[in-house]
Amino acid sequence: MQRLLLLLLSSALGQDEESGPPPPPPPPPVDLYCGDMNCYDLLGVTRDSTTKEISKAYRKAAGQWHPDKHHGTQEKKHAETIFMHVAAGYEVLRDEDSRREYDYMLDHPEEMFANYYRYYARRLAPRVDIRVVLVTLVTIISALQYYIAWFNFEAAISHLATVPKYRLQAQEVARERRPDLVVKSKAGKEREAAKAREEAAIREVIGELMDHHGGYQRPEVRDILWLQVLRFPFTTVHWVMFQLSWLWRFTLLRQPLGLEEQRYLVRRNLRLSERQWEAMADHERESFMQRRLWESEAWAKWEEEQEEEERQRNALSGRSKQERRWLKHGDNRMTFDENYDW
Repeated sequence: MQRLLLLLLSSALGQDEESGPPPPPPPPPVDLYCGDMNCYDLLGVTRDSTTKEISKAYRKAAGQWHPDKHHGTQEKKHAETIFMHVAAGYEVLRDEDSRREYDYMLDHPEEMFANYYRYYARRLAPRVDIRVVLVTLVTIISALQYYIAWFNFEAAISHLATVPKYRLQAQEVARERRPDLVVKSKAGKEREAAKAREEAAIREVIGELMDHHGGYQRPEVRDILWLQVLRFPFTTVHWVMFQLSWLWRFTLLRQPLGLEEQRYLVRRNLRLSERQWEAMADHERESFMQRRLWESEAWAKWEEEQEEEERQRNALSGRSKQERRWLKHGDNRMTFDENYDW
């Protein structure tokens, strides 16, 4: 009896379920690229269509849905919406990379976050070629670099030309080169012109002395960033070959160091560029070479001597004595009170 009641109850429930309305279908997925429509269907093409066929279909659809060919407010607005979707679909399908990403989204709708990333990464990417940006940036930096170098060079010459010691030395050198620069008793424009020639000669001499003796270097085109970038592969190869040659000759074969190699080691220990080394006086370079500073023991001894000399100079300087007195008698406190008695 109980089994019969259970059968009747289950059959009644089954009939109610069958007679009820069917569940609503799931909403169609929203296309990131072309709204609620498929880009291929929007243009009337298939995934096997060529780029030429897609362009032809776009021209046909654009001509059909152009807003100017429709009348009425609602009809024109509807045509404008479809025209914008058609243009968006064509932008997606005409580019091979974008079309490949779109096909991947159609085949893998479950990768929602990855599809969103690819879509917005392409949409928000800069439209300008990165190579053009890099070339423009390097060109601007090179121009600024060259201008700033010339500005600093001219500013240094202008400053030294006002210092009596350097001005008199440069004036003597300039007059030795060109005796006609001596300003004689002239009047008017001739005297002004003679002074201008002498001033130009003095500035030229100061510039040469700065350039030759390790001061401000005269700007050269080869030092700008553009040429450094172009020369970088050759510079790298030259540096690698030099290091390999040094390792083979003086580390593995134990060959004795030549004069150029000794000077190179001394200059490297002193942290001087080749230009700074050549700008030094002959007796200074000779004193370094006589101390054999390319050897590790001699270099360590020379460094100790320099540290000791620096310590003695600091001990005898008035500033150092003042600081020691302050540390001895002061309370070692720092304050911003203007009335505090130091």
